Amino acid sequence: MGTTDKVIRILLALTFIYLYANEYITGTLGLVLMLVTLFFNISSIVGYCPLYGVLGINTFKSKGSN
Repeated sequence: MGTTDKVIRILLALTFIYLYANEYITGTLGLVLMLVTLFFNISSIVGYCPLYGVLGINTFKSKGSN
């Protein structure tokens, strides 16, 4: 997982937390977004997204590539 991908995930997670904390999003949608936030944070910390493995996506650039 690339650095840009991690930053985007963390920013989205912070946005979802803000929206939920200020009650812009509530109910079932709010709970689902909190689960997504948890997934984003864990995958950013670990540096691996299981969904990317299934889909064959790689956002990490190796040092030798341009």
